[in-house]
Amino acid sequence: MAAASRSNEQGVFSGINVTPLVDIMLVLLVIFMVTAKLIVAQTMPMDLPKAQSGGEQQIVFAVAIAPNGAMTVDSKPIADGKQLLALARAAKAKSPDLRAVIAADTTVPHGKVVKAMDFLKQGGVAKIAFAVSPDLPEINSK
Repeated sequence: MAAASRSNEQGVFSGINVTPLVDIMLVLLVIFMVTAKLIVAQTMPMDLPKAQSGGEQQIVFAVAIAPNGAMTVDSKPIADGKQLLALARAAKAKSPDLRAVIAADTTVPHGKVVKAMDFLKQGGVAKIAFAVSPDLPEINSK
């Protein structure tokens, strides 16, 4: 068996040297680790909900804006943005981890939605999301 690993009597070793292979693998590992960090950093930042335990539930501050501009908070009609601001401050005082969800009709002008967001931010609600309905793709029957 010893003769199989040597090519001739002069002591030339014909085995595989794995040191360069290990060096290349370590370099590739470092490259993949760095690029994975960059790829993750380029994704869209999201504020994902945390797991709830026991009786705790996440409180959502629901703001709905109708096509005519009328607003409701948690299904209760409100008069104007000042009332929205007061309700947002009161809800934020009760729950520091308050989230707001704005559901606006597609015909509502952009400015009204931005004003509602501004009142929510002034009220201390920084976590704001928009309610959407899923748009299912149509199936072509051609």
